[in-house]
Amino acid sequence: MKQQKCFCAKPNETKRNWVIVDLEDQVLGRAASKIADMLRGKHRPTYTPHMDVGDFVVVLNAAKVKLTGNKWDQKILYRHSGFPGGLKERTARESIERHPDELIKHAVWGMLPKNSLSRSLMTKLKVYADTEHPHASQMPETVTL
Repeated sequence: MKQQKCFCAKPNETKRNWVIVDLEDQVLGRAASKIADMLRGKHRPTYTPHMDVGDFVVVLNAAKVKLTGNKWDQKILYRHSGFPGGLKERTARESIERHPDELIKHAVWGMLPKNSLSRSLMTKLKVYADTEHPHASQMPETVTL
């Protein structure tokens, strides 16, 4: 009986690409799940669950993302300062007016695994409210969702 060999990616063998995602008129949840998969590297044949093998993702037009239904007023984002009485809450409409990147980061963070790997994955996510970004020198490729 022949034994199947499994593949485990090594940190020095991983080549990371830069990817641009345009969220203009895209639904937030569907886009966030695809972005989370790209950050983890699930689109690659060398995917390893416990390793960071994903790409850098640059998100453009975060202020033009869509939410379905009444989520603009019903979806509430919570933050806590860690002190008693420090719970702050905002609706999605208030959040996108103040900080458009906060809504995208919150959605992607919720779709990543709840461990220390997700903190390093979130450092590879770059979110911008409009189409201007400082990552042109990395020669990112555009991906449509």
